[in-house]
Parts: sequence; C-alpha cells; structure tokens
Amino acid sequence: MISGTLLVFALLCGVEAGRVLVLPGEYSHWHNMRSIVDALVDKNHSVTVLVSSSSPTVQHTRTERFNFNVFKANVKKEEADAVWSDFIHLWMTDAASTYEKVSMIMQVMSNFMALAADTCKSMFHNEDLLHTLRESHYDVLLSDPMMPCADLMAETLEIPHVLSLRSSFAYNFEHFCGQIPTPPSYVPAVAVQGHLTDHMCFTERVENMLLYIMYTTIFQLNMRFTFDRLYTEIRGKPTTMCETMGKADIWLIRTYWDFEYPRPILPNFKFVGGLHCKPAKPLSKELEKFVQSSGDHGIVVFSLGSMINNLTIERSNIIASALGQIPQKVVWRYSGKTPESLAPNTKIFDWIPQNDLLGHPKTKAFITHGGTNGLYEAIYHGVPMVGLPLFADQPDNLMHMKTKGAAVVLDINTMKSKDLEEALKTVLNNPSYKESIMRLSRIHHDQPMKPLDQAVYWIEFVMRNKGAKHLRVQAHDLSWYQYHCLDVAAFLLAIVALITFLFIKTCSFFFRKCFRKTRPAGKAQKNKKE
Repeated sequence: MISGTLLVFALLCGVEAGRVLVLPGEYSHWHNMRSIVDALVDKNHSVTVLVSSSSPTVQHTRTERFNFNVFKANVKKEEADAVWSDFIHLWMTDAASTYEKVSMIMQVMSNFMALAADTCKSMFHNEDLLHTLRESHYDVLLSDPMMPCADLMAETLEIPHVLSLRSSFAYNFEHFCGQIPTPPSYVPAVAVQGHLTDHMCFTERVENMLLYIMYTTIFQLNMRFTFDRLYTEIRGKPTTMCETMGKADIWLIRTYWDFEYPRPILPNFKFVGGLHCKPAKPLSKELEKFVQSSGDHGIVVFSLGSMINNLTIERSNIIASALGQIPQKVVWRYSGKTPESLAPNTKIFDWIPQNDLLGHPKTKAFITHGGTNGLYEAIYHGVPMVGLPLFADQPDNLMHMKTKGAAVVLDINTMKSKDLEEALKTVLNNPSYKESIMRLSRIHHDQPMKPLDQAVYWIEFVMRNKGAKHLRVQAHDLSWYQYHCLDVAAFLLAIVALITFLFIKTCSFFFRKCFRKTRPAGKAQKNKKE
C-alpha cells in the first residue's frame, strides 16, 4: 500500500525540479519568453536569466521569483538604446532616395553587429562568469535567437538547448540551420512587403524562387562575414553559426496552424503560438467607465507594440482624424505629442492592458502593427484587425491574416486619413471579418494541450532525457550536395553515360566487323562475273 501511494505521488509530481538557464530576447520577444519563465517557476524549477548590463528592456534590477545573472558589457546601456532606437526609426523615416535608405540600413545593421559582438565577447571573455555557469550545472538552456551566441553558450556548457523564435529571418534559420524543407512551389518566402501565399500562380512562383535565391545568397554571405567570423574567433577554430544553432534539441515556434500555411515540419519543431494569451481580467475603473460609455457601438483598440511609442506629427494627425470618423470609442496606446486632430471619441494612454481590452465584450476591432504577440491575442479573443505593418515579420504576419479573411492591411507610410477610415468601417461593418477571426479562434482553442503547457512539457522533456537528439534529422550531418543527392545523381549519370558509351562502342564494333565481312564477299562475286 505504501509503495503504491509513493508511486502515485511520484507520477503526480512529474519531472524533478531542474535548473534552467535563460538567454532572452528584447521587447516583445522577452514578454513572450517571460510567460515560459513564469510557468517553469510555477513548477518549482530554478530559473536564471543571463542578461547583459546594456539590455534595453529586460529589467534586471527588479526583484523577481527567478534569478538574474547580469554580466557587464563594454557597450553602455545608452549606446545600446540608441542602436535600437535607430533601428525602429529606420522604418518610420522618409529617406530622400533609395541610396540613402540603403545606406541607413547598412549603418544600422553594422551597429547591430557591433552590439552583438560586444555581447558575445562580454560573455565568453569573462572567465568568472563561465566558471559560475559551469559550476551551476544547468539542465537546459532556453534562448531566443535575438540574444547572440546563446547556441554557443549551450555548446560551451555542454547542456541541451531549446530555441524560441519567430522573426523575419525565421524561414532562413529554420531552413538553413534547422533543416526544415521549404519547397518554393508552395511555401512563400518572407518578403519585406509580403504578398505571397501558399496558392501561387506561375509568375508568383517565379517571384518566390527569385526571393529564395536572393535570401539564400544574402543569408549565407551575411553569416560568413559576420557571425561565422565571430564564432570562429570565440571558439578558436572554424565554427559556423548555422551549424551551432542546428544542434538545438527543440525549436519552439511562436505560431500555430491557425496562422501558418500548411508546410513540412520536423519532429523537433513544436508550434506554441499564443502561449502568452490568457482570459481577460477586469479593467481599471477609469478604463471600464470609458469602455462602457461606448454604448452599443463598442470600442476599437489601437497599439503599435512595445517598440513604437511615437510618430511624426503628420502621421499622428492622419490617424487621429480617421479615428474621429467612426462611432466607436478608441483606446489608443501612444506616448507622443497629442495630435491636434484628436477627436472626443479617442482616448490616449501611455500603457494599456492590451490582452484584457481585446478580451472585453465591447471590443469590435484591433488596429495593430502585426507583432506576433498582439496578433495572437486578437486570435485568442476573436477580434478582427486593421494592420499597419512596420518592419521585420510584421508584413508577413498580417498577410497571413489578410489571406485568412481576418484583417485589412494598409501601408502606414503612404495611407491617407480616408484609407484608414474606410478600412475600419470595412472591418467593423462587414461580418465576414468577425466570422473569419472566430473560425481561427476556434482552431486555436481546439488543441489537445495549451501552447504554454506544451512549451513547458518539451523543456521538461529535454531535461528528463538529457536532450532530444533522437528527434534531429540526419540532414544536419550531410553536406549540401549529399542533402540534394547530387553525388548520387552524378554517380547514376556516370553509370548511364558509361553504359551508353559501351553500348555505342559495342554496336560500332559489330557494325564495322559485319561491314568488313560483307565487303570482300561482294568483291569476290564481282571478280567471278568478270
């Protein structure tokens, strides 16, 4: 009886408490990963977040239920903030020419690489830090690719690695580093101004193939001359970023089939989109009063995410003017200068409880930049969208929603006030948008396990089994010509060529032999007649 009780108790307890090292991303990436960290702490795991002193968004000075291990970076926090600020405003600027735009992009990318290099060197040139991490005997490392050299840290500490990602380069990381098959015939490339879907005509497939070739070239060259050099310098031997990242045991992809087009997937890729979503909580008295004042018209929620807090006066006035033309009340997260055209139906807040507002029964639409977190909160609560994509994966994210009939998408840099007004009225008055987002919401909720529970399960799975190498495909150990069977094709072609050559030679030999035998006989008959 005692043995049986102990067995039941052991089964109920599940995995033993483990030690988890986390290397987080920034902005919304950290907000998403924070949900996993909290869930791991709830299950009594010991979690340590390794963060740079120059991190712009991970508030490592706060007291949390988990631990922070802060390493000193050579770059000051103000300098890191400036790099991120330049990146954000790069996509909001009206450059005079294409050359100026390209020049600005190159400069921002150069600054980003310098920041990444400093972060990596600050970790790996700090012997005290490495000693502390080794002595801590972590069971698993959880990271976001936004945190550079996290994969190299997992290899250095010789612990399993779990990745959490969704970015504009996700397909590149998944394809080149994770070995995910991406047939260009029906898997669209992630374009800056995404418009391709999994239903492509001939010209679109040509465009998609050209995009794949361009992305492949840019990705490979960029890796070779940036991170591959950095990894080689740190390791002291030839090392590539993709090879190191490809050693990850589990890839947690922050989307799901409510969002994704059907495409091939591998056993160590797990979709956990919307893991941060929760049922709505009651609003504050002030906010609830404003929401209730909307009557039967309801409200529209407007947010451009955690990275965009300000707009130009011209753009903010265009937006405010359009918002004033609808009967709904508008809750706008914005910390810039109050627009002159702001209407009485619109209220501006420095911060809003976005998930709670989207889950409110009076919310009718969501104006969003298309970040994955906000997009999934809209799917979770069934709120149709008007998309104003800015950069990175946002155009592609909103293209998915537009294709599935749940959003209208505009260009924030070129739209007029009338365009935004018409887009809002379309989403608010056309019931098909509500029906489409509710269908996606039902798909999202109809899963055997909640996304957050699944993310925690696979992290615990890796800890229990000391990794998940049995789920990694053999493609990681093949060269590019072996992967595409070019060596096999060359071998078979060589055999075919050899057989063809021997056949032709044999036929030629017998033809010549027969021709020589018949020719003298013909001459003999001729001589006999004479």
